[in-house]
Amino acid sequence: MALRIRLARGGTKKRPHYNIVIADSRSPRDGRFIQKIGFYNPLLPSDHADRIKLDLETAKTWLAKGAVGSDRVHKMLAKAGLVKARVHNNPQKAQPKKKAQERAAAAAKAAEA
Repeated sequence: MALRIRLARGGTKKRPHYNIVIADSRSPRDGRFIQKIGFYNPLLPSDHADRIKLDLETAKTWLAKGAVGSDRVHKMLAKAGLVKARVHNNPQKAQPKKKAQERAAAAAKAAEA
């Protein structure tokens, strides 16, 4: 069984809050889960104490059992110091697209003249 630590959405329309749960990776996002280990409220300011509540000891035991965090939960766990932060490197994404390259070439040509 592939275990995931992920967010399960709750709340009303345009007022979300998320439960941080341990779930089988094949179960639906808001469906069956094994255990709730915390919650996340994105509507609160980032420095607010109640924005993220996470039971670190429970998370540590599930990580030892082989659970893997989703991208957002992995960032939260890395901030708490339980896992190593992932480093993303996609140099192609930073490159300007075709239209921007054409505009830059035109601006360089105009500056030359």
